[in-house]
Amino acid sequence: MDANTQGAFWGARPTDAGTDFALATAAEAERVEVCLVDPETKEQRCVDLARVDGPDGQATRWEGTVDGVAPGAHYGYRVHGPWEPDKGLRFNPAKLLLDPYAWAVSGSYEWGQEMHAYVFGDPERMDESDSLGHSMLAVVCEHVKYDWEGDTPPRRPYNETVVYEAHVKGLTQLHPEVPEHERGTYRGAAHPAVVNHLKELGVTALELLPVHQFIEDSTLADKGLSNYWGYNTIGFFAPHSAYSSSGDHGQQIAEFKDLVKAYHRAGIEVILDVVYNHTAEGNHLGPQLSFRGIDNAAYYHLVPGDEFHYTDYTGTGNSVNAGNPLALDLIIDSLRYWVTEMHVDGFRFDLASTLAREDGAVDMVSPFFELLASDPVLSRVKLIAEPWDVGPDGYQVGNFPPQWVEWNGKFRDCVRDFWRGEPGTLRELATRLAGSADLYEGEGRRPSASVNFIVAHDGFTLRDLVSYNEKHNEANGEDGRDGADDNRSWNCGTEGPTDDPHILELRARQQRNLLLTLVLAQGVPMMAHGDELGRTQQGNNNVYCQDNELSWIDWDHADSELVDFTRSLTKLREDHPVFRRRRFFDGTPVAPAEGDPLPDIVWLDADGSTMGPDDWDQDWAKSLAFFLNGGAVPGNGRHGANGDSDFLVILNAAENDVDYHLPAGPFPEKWATALTTCEARLVGEAAAGGEVFTVPARSAVVLMAEREG
Repeated sequence: MDANTQGAFWGARPTDAGTDFALATAAEAERVEVCLVDPETKEQRCVDLARVDGPDGQATRWEGTVDGVAPGAHYGYRVHGPWEPDKGLRFNPAKLLLDPYAWAVSGSYEWGQEMHAYVFGDPERMDESDSLGHSMLAVVCEHVKYDWEGDTPPRRPYNETVVYEAHVKGLTQLHPEVPEHERGTYRGAAHPAVVNHLKELGVTALELLPVHQFIEDSTLADKGLSNYWGYNTIGFFAPHSAYSSSGDHGQQIAEFKDLVKAYHRAGIEVILDVVYNHTAEGNHLGPQLSFRGIDNAAYYHLVPGDEFHYTDYTGTGNSVNAGNPLALDLIIDSLRYWVTEMHVDGFRFDLASTLAREDGAVDMVSPFFELLASDPVLSRVKLIAEPWDVGPDGYQVGNFPPQWVEWNGKFRDCVRDFWRGEPGTLRELATRLAGSADLYEGEGRRPSASVNFIVAHDGFTLRDLVSYNEKHNEANGEDGRDGADDNRSWNCGTEGPTDDPHILELRARQQRNLLLTLVLAQGVPMMAHGDELGRTQQGNNNVYCQDNELSWIDWDHADSELVDFTRSLTKLREDHPVFRRRRFFDGTPVAPAEGDPLPDIVWLDADGSTMGPDDWDQDWAKSLAFFLNGGAVPGNGRHGANGDSDFLVILNAAENDVDYHLPAGPFPEKWATALTTCEARLVGEAAAGGEVFTVPARSAVVLMAEREG
């Protein structure tokens, strides 16, 4: 193991004689003990670490070697110091603290007074009850014995990437081909049946919801619910132990590595959804688990002038202070660890705006971004931002640095509005289909800066988006107060389940319409797990607390026709670079082998003419056609010297059929239907320039120019 993986080395590192321990704390800490704990008997042996003051007099390093401690040992820290919560100092040696740099975590928390540093009902008074026996424990681990078998990352460019967002447990808990004891685990997610499904689907990157060690929320546990999604991190280096089929004494590390290796063999990257914006310790009334008792003011944003309380940009009670060197080092070290030791290929940053906050404001030249840009390891992996938080000016879509790509919420909202029939959407729809140049081009970024999505883990599934007008979150126990109200959904005429064949056919077509728009738009498409299978959450748009059949993929009732259609879409995108351009359209004429030059993209009205300034904002206009010039795309060795094929895409969200006059003149003379969302149309159906081509109501069609011969 290269010590540089963890910077200057923090945490626990086994040696031939024992284990070296190192912990950074606030300068006010007076004593640090590392406590070796028998996980069965809860007996402990505590050893004092030596203090080494930093040159700036602020950060303090505590270190020492404990002989005879081998991999598999369990431990925690007790940090002594002043209890002055009004000054941001919350030291309490009665609380056994988790190592922020622990590579593996074992056990679970038992919620009660013991896990809180203050006395219930009197938050200014220190509680002296011991948390040992009620807390999770760090595990001493090593990596040198794992055989990666020559594993290498697929390293796909963004414009060739198709992302599949998935939950480790929900992906396989009901999969009939996965052995029962492996369902819902890393090993289950790495099962050949699952890997092959994603490969055949055309997925190039698996984006996993949080796999950093997270904990159950006591409030949810009291209701019999679960912190299912995992946005409640306590260990930024440790794979979540509950997803391990082989044990939680360090076995989870090798099992996660097996998952990465399996997907890399299939040519699929692994991206982690990471939650560095907050921790599981909550607000000033939350438990004392780790960071709060080590260096509260360094790890968290505290309210200026009122350091008893926390500044909350995340809606969770606390916000990590990435502007502080101690917290920033932890984040960077964690990211490097997951790339170098665990071989992951990138990260999606939850509420990424919080990480850019300096003195309360969002600063896109903050140290966090500068370090990532200059880091020789992290600057080479995929960096995806959820470009907002809940604080002031937190919505930052389009503002992240050049190395980043972003979840494009504007794409989601616009495409949902168009296909549910909202008026006045054509102008923005064209912008989103063309890669959202209004957001990204001005900063010199590319269309792939836009991660396009219509559905993600948070909100309706694709099937529920076309089946429900309202959220149905009764199972969450919050009387419907939770979850988004602005869903931009349409139930196609009936709320929820129905036997009406006309509504069922319309819903199936709407799902195909949405998927086609997603996959063939410029940018990086992201699908949510199970949407290609017709997955439903019965109208619940916030299953963060539902670890049951409501949130798991139901593989036994998969929509095989939708799966086949999705495969056809991703194959079309893979085969034709005109749908995944590296640069924005610029309207520049591109001369074909013969004939008049045509622009790289042409937006067309139903009469075959080019869209004029007054055509974009008519409320009655609910259909759009655009021509893609394959000659404007450099050849990729499969389409000859003139580059790619030419395409004509027609999207009709109107409730009536629309007759389109196929463009003539310099446009291709012959067309064939490459893909359609309407059963009334047949793939391969031919048409000629100048002919009337009827596009059925609420459907889409992709025409490909036929070449001579």
